[in-house]
Amino acid sequence: MEKRDPGSALRLLWGMEAAGTRGPKRGLSLEGIVDAAIAVADAEGYAALSMKRVAEELGRTAMSLYRYVDSKTTLIELMSDRVLGLPPAFDPSLGWRDGLRQWALAEYGLAVRHPWWLEIPMTTPPLGPNNMAWLNAGLAILERTGLPAGARLRLVMNLTLYVIGRMRLSLELGQADADDDTFETVFATMDPQRFPALLTAVADGAFDNDDIDWARADFEFGLDRTLDGYEHFIRGLRP
Repeated sequence: MEKRDPGSALRLLWGMEAAGTRGPKRGLSLEGIVDAAIAVADAEGYAALSMKRVAEELGRTAMSLYRYVDSKTTLIELMSDRVLGLPPAFDPSLGWRDGLRQWALAEYGLAVRHPWWLEIPMTTPPLGPNNMAWLNAGLAILERTGLPAGARLRLVMNLTLYVIGRMRLSLELGQADADDDTFETVFATMDPQRFPALLTAVADGAFDNDDIDWARADFEFGLDRTLDGYEHFIRGLRP
């Protein structure tokens, strides 16, 4: 069983601890290990991640990695912050709503490119420098509203919870792999007297595909309704 130092990831993320100081260095680096772990997750999924599998990717043994990172859990924390990267630069001329929309869509794009990121268990708040940069960017966008700092923080945190929660649900539903024929079979068995509103929606084409990227469309619909609520909230606080 791995012996993990709970503060190790935080110290490595913020440069408070030099990596790879235990024993002689043999051509490895913490950055290379994290990059290899990301490559494994991108190619094979979150479930494939292990110290052994990452070591194989590097042509090393699992024991050689422990000189740089004390556990798989620490490695995953480093991966999560690394793959998040820095937030994009937002146009300062945009209003707060357009700025927050871009912020949320940028995080959406990250999850689409690295879906395993959504499977990481959230046992502690993410405190890495890239996570903090995203939080800082969201707060900066909302500065133009004149809201108190506490309200701005709650709005940003609520928005990221929407992004992550919606994307996790989308990922899980995608893994279920239900096709159009399955839905048609279910709808065909429904009693119109019992499900009149639902079957009317089906007849009106609410469930038609029409070559739409439903995951993206549903995400943006929910995002825009969330921002509608933000707009109402901010308007209500202004004199």
